[in-house]
Amino acid sequence: MEENPMNYDPQLVEQVTKAVIAALGQRNQGSSAPVQSQAPAVSPEGMTITELGTAQPGSYPDEVVIAVAAAFGSYQNKTISGIPHADVLREVAAGVEEEGLKVRFIRVLDTSDVAFVAKKAAVLSGSGIGIGIQSKGTAIIHQKDLFPLTNLELFSQAPLITLETYRAIGKNAARYAKGQSPVPIEVINDYMVRPKFQAKAAILHIKETEHCVDGAPPVELDVRW
Repeated sequence: MEENPMNYDPQLVEQVTKAVIAALGQRNQGSSAPVQSQAPAVSPEGMTITELGTAQPGSYPDEVVIAVAAAFGSYQNKTISGIPHADVLREVAAGVEEEGLKVRFIRVLDTSDVAFVAKKAAVLSGSGIGIGIQSKGTAIIHQKDLFPLTNLELFSQAPLITLETYRAIGKNAARYAKGQSPVPIEVINDYMVRPKFQAKAAILHIKETEHCVDGAPPVELDVRW
């Protein structure tokens, strides 16, 4: 039988992704100076983000800290599936507030790994619960006394995360903060998502990492819609 040229070839996808990463790496070689953080205020469509200085540990047990990655809402304004970052934050915050808790926003600049972004959110949160969100849309609910690579809930397939899911993430995070044991959010799985979005996800992650600053502390954010 003649081979279908549209069949998914995982080795080919991996080779393409490695080639893209290598090309971007070569383009950025030759400059060892750290990339500076974005301007104090940025206004992506639908919201304004203002930096307020170094983020401090929270003292209120009724707060959930939402930490965004370095390029979120500034150098990147939409998730990998095209959802505006303004809508993502609005829905997550609304979910927290619907449970009667407060939201505090920070930006993590020294890493683009969503596990460590979420961990920093949890450590700085007065309740010990934080949410980390990458620019491409991947999200994690974390707890301060867990190891970085463990978590309460992980939403790794960013192309499948809807606004309804982001709102549910906020609600569940607030429930954890209140000491409850909420039912984990049901996530959709699609085995074809990885090959469809692998190269794009790699590029977006590299571009996010370009805006990280080694050793930079998290920054407090004022987010308005």
